[in-house]
Amino acid sequence: MKVVKKKSKWKHAVYLILALAMLVYAIPLIKFQPGGDFVSWFGIVWAAFALLIIGAHLHFLLGVNEEKQRALDAARRAKLSEWQGKWGTTERQNHSM
Repeated sequence: MKVVKKKSKWKHAVYLILALAMLVYAIPLIKFQPGGDFVSWFGIVWAAFALLIIGAHLHFLLGVNEEKQRALDAARRAKLSEWQGKWGTTERQNHSM
């Protein structure tokens, strides 16, 4: 069975706070005008990427991956015990012949 090293979450919390700080600083400086120029579009795309980064760190901090990993580990253990049961029965039959 594969042992997964538990990752610390402090690094993701720091990056989340930094991304939020950058976004809070930049939002008032971005001009959201219809028919904006290159600078406006760049600001909008930059804010979208910042929101994507914030969402990714929140996803990790809330532990969504941990729940999925636990479910996968449980399914993997069940499959392993099923295979061991099948192979154990086959080996016993081969040794008795």
